[in-house]
Amino acid sequence: MSDGALEAPPGGARLVAWYAAFAAISIVANLGSQKIALCLYRGPYTVALSVCVGTAVGLVVKYVLDKSHIFRHEDRSLGHGIRTFVLYVVMGIGTTFVFWIFEFGADAIFHTEAARFMGGAIGLTAGYFTKYQLDKRFVFA
Repeated sequence: MSDGALEAPPGGARLVAWYAAFAAISIVANLGSQKIALCLYRGPYTVALSVCVGTAVGLVVKYVLDKSHIFRHEDRSLGHGIRTFVLYVVMGIGTTFVFWIFEFGADAIFHTEAARFMGGAIGLTAGYFTKYQLDKRFVFA
């Protein structure tokens, strides 16, 4: 750790622990930004807009953590960096739908913010298991 950055282990149980910790940070960023958005805006499509805000914030947080600490990926150029981010987003489309199904499903069934956030947390956790495999094979290969 000569440059002060977190060193992600190359594999094994320690990698799983780091990935889980970063997933938890991303989930908190996602749901926390949703809550902030809900506090700042009360109007048409409040919940849908807050979920979009949370999705965007969580995506960026998870990308930065995964790129630098899990996969130790360095961009060769600006174009390469943009391509990497676009691939990261594309690989996350299906897992985002899983997250949204759980979050909006919990909201439709229970009609409470707490249930919706719990559904979101479950959906994000489920999606991150698949997302790691996709990122390892297609984004940061």
